[in-house]
Amino acid sequence: MVSRTSPGPQFPDESGRSTFREPRHVVAVVLVWRGRIGMFKRSGSIRHDAGLWHCITGHLDAHGDPVRQAVQEIWEETLLPAHALEQLTEGRTLRLADSRGGRDWTVHTFLARTGRRRLTLNEEHEAYRWVRPRKLPRFAGQVAWLTDVLQAVDSTT
Repeated sequence: MVSRTSPGPQFPDESGRSTFREPRHVVAVVLVWRGRIGMFKRSGSIRHDAGLWHCITGHLDAHGDPVRQAVQEIWEETLLPAHALEQLTEGRTLRLADSRGGRDWTVHTFLARTGRRRLTLNEEHEAYRWVRPRKLPRFAGQVAWLTDVLQAVDSTT
């Protein structure tokens, strides 16, 4: 179960004092075509979330630019170039707990709109679907955190 945390887990060091564990930073991009949300099924070549549906995601280096990384991830995962994006809007930044007890995640969310229906997937995904927002609750096999990301970008508008 994914939950929001604040300010982050504390772990005792050798002296018994609490220490802050820096969260991992990622970008999460909700891609929209004609009001439909792009859902991407992770392939078996990816250990994390294999077989589950979610949005476009990618790790962000410590001093990386979230906007630049979002555009890069869109390109890597769908071959959509930046000029094919009609809109790229930054959503709220989320702090999510790791469901396996690891470091928290800081998720930089984005909403991207494109006029291109056809995508070319890389090895991270085995399929994609364009789903109407009202049908998302019935779309089985989603990662637990997807609802949080969709709410952060208000993808239904």
